[in-house]
Amino acid sequence: MPVKLVVAGGFGVGKTTMVGAVSEIPPLTTEEEMTVASEGIDDLSGVERKETTTVALDFGRITISDEVVLYLFGAPGQNRFWPLWNDLALGAVGAVVLVDTRKLQEAFASVDFFERRGIPFVVAVNIFDDGYRYEPEEVRDALVIPPEVPIVICDARDRALCKNALVTLVRHAIDRTPSELA
Repeated sequence: MPVKLVVAGGFGVGKTTMVGAVSEIPPLTTEEEMTVASEGIDDLSGVERKETTTVALDFGRITISDEVVLYLFGAPGQNRFWPLWNDLALGAVGAVVLVDTRKLQEAFASVDFFERRGIPFVVAVNIFDDGYRYEPEEVRDALVIPPEVPIVICDARDRALCKNALVTLVRHAIDRTPSELA
């Protein structure tokens, strides 16, 4: 059974890194070099050394068993690529909304996207070396996340922490599935 999951969030929060950290195959990425055309459009605050950006999607796979395979779709973060989010979310069991606490305001649009569509999601607070470490409940309060939505701490470079975020998402999605469908 294929299980489609989306990894979403704002620009530069670590979506491509997360997909690459957990994928059992070399991930498919649509990374392109950032050009002068993005100057003044893309806010590089906190990611000043960023040289590439996702322009369509990232794709990875995790085989759970002979019957269950997770397909990970990383969404592009810039607003101009958001029309792709509708296609990426189509048929998704759930989403990980990756958050950078240095740019917390950018998380509202991602949270809103999945809430409006009724797609189960978890918030994964990505750890950045120069970022302040907030407790999950502080992030919940700041983003006005309902109590039933899990919030996990994650380092997009760390396979185990990324897997934990995905396991938390799948469990949350199963919990939200009506019993007659489970």
